[in-house]
Amino acid sequence: MTIGQIRSLFPHLDTDQVYFNNAAIGPWSKPVLDRITEYSSQRSGLMVENFPFFLEKNVSARAKLAKLIGAETNRLSWVDNVSNGLNILANGISWQSGDRIILNDIEFPSNVYPFLNLQRLGVEIDIVKSRNGVVDVEDIENTITPGTRLVSISLVQFLSGYRADINAIGSLCREKGIIFCVDAIQATGVVEIDVAKSKIDFLSGGTQKWLMSSKGLSYIYLTEELQNKITQKNVGWASVNDAWNLLDYNLSLKSSAERFQNGTINVLGVCLFDASLDLFHGYGMNNVESRILENTEYFIYQLSEIGIEPILKNVEKRNRAGIVTFKHVRSNEIFEFLQSKRIYCAVRQGMIRFSPHFYNTKEEIDLVIKELKGYLK
Repeated sequence: MTIGQIRSLFPHLDTDQVYFNNAAIGPWSKPVLDRITEYSSQRSGLMVENFPFFLEKNVSARAKLAKLIGAETNRLSWVDNVSNGLNILANGISWQSGDRIILNDIEFPSNVYPFLNLQRLGVEIDIVKSRNGVVDVEDIENTITPGTRLVSISLVQFLSGYRADINAIGSLCREKGIIFCVDAIQATGVVEIDVAKSKIDFLSGGTQKWLMSSKGLSYIYLTEELQNKITQKNVGWASVNDAWNLLDYNLSLKSSAERFQNGTINVLGVCLFDASLDLFHGYGMNNVESRILENTEYFIYQLSEIGIEPILKNVEKRNRAGIVTFKHVRSNEIFEFLQSKRIYCAVRQGMIRFSPHFYNTKEEIDLVIKELKGYLK
């Protein structure tokens, strides 16, 4: 598929707008809209009980997601959101008073509160201080103590856009017997991920942002070794091996990660996600990442040319992903001005955040730069 063909699949591009807010919510494509029509026609027509259709798309979506992150399908489970995904890990480990967890000070709260909640059990939380949006591997290493049991970090930080060196962190954790957890909601569909290569023990992400599907559907990945160490606190009828033997009441949990899907899941969300994933595999995830990085580099350069200093201007390319953020005393005013021009971004913590996807173009970036330059004069 060419980028022109990709762009033709997004109706929002025909509405005289520039959309650079993919880190908040991704647009729906025609394949997703077609899947909605297909699903709704079934549920309102001659296939109201369309469970076989879901089963087919569930197998398909799991296989496509597994390929996207380098996982085995039996190591994946659907959840409703990243917070609840991370709570499976946080509440499943047998913690001892004095155990320590390493986080950092620029994480989205989803990757903080589930672990802060363990302080009631005597778990200590060590917060690594970031430096101008950067979370350094050395600082993480220097924070490790004999009591450290888990390190959790976002692969791509939601605010600065910093891309962590998860290969280095994963190797460090594996060497020291520390559980390595990754929040991938700002990374899957942006950069290539290989959970085995990066030695990730647990990963959680959502489908509504860069993956351009629906809210209310997220996923977790975990190794079999880690799963065997987790005490599953919540179970349901779908958690067991012989789930459809309804009156057997045999609490024999599935050996796959699907044991964490306790009951009915977001069926429509899975069907839509299956359709959206075809865009990434059709264009090639390596090509997706390449275009996103090109847009990111170009955005940073052009902002610098008009006197705006993006947070990650001076970091290496390998530590960038799809988010471009800058501080400004008039951030809220700039945001409102851009909105009035139908240029959509986000304002977070007093910063302007642009998040160009692979379907975006340099011409769209040029338009934003032109408007910013004129406004700031």
